[in-house]
Amino acid sequence: MDTHADDSLDRRFMQEALAQAALARDLDEVPVGAVIVLDGEIIGRGHNQVRSRIDPCAHAEILAIRDAAQRMGVGRLPGAVCYTTLEPCFMCAGALSHARMSRVVWGARDPKFGACVSLGNVLTDERLNHRATITEGVLAAEAAEILQLFFRSKRSGS
Repeated sequence: MDTHADDSLDRRFMQEALAQAALARDLDEVPVGAVIVLDGEIIGRGHNQVRSRIDPCAHAEILAIRDAAQRMGVGRLPGAVCYTTLEPCFMCAGALSHARMSRVVWGARDPKFGACVSLGNVLTDERLNHRATITEGVLAAEAAEILQLFFRSKRSGS
């Protein structure tokens, strides 16, 4: 777990990820958003689009990785940081590892699908040839709230 991160930068970029989550919510998608940052600049953005794209792999992190890789013209993103509003699932954690993300920062834990601390440790497993530094809990309350409000509205039928 990373304890030396710049809190103000982490908060700034997590706000950008939360803005992406709001875009997902507005599409009636599960409100998760992600941004990829390299050298202090956002190089990729993504928000969940599973329903709108009819693609079970269209998670925020995957779309942000694709956006960043295409913009940069590369297949790997060493030195980059992913900010995501929710702890990545196994698919996304694997993609972040394959992309050689140096650090992954998230807001809320995902006890049902999280693959970084909740159900597994994909990003930090010593058996892998690449490991990322992780930071959790950045703007966790805000990240959890957008999800809770979304699912509450689904349960109430509004």
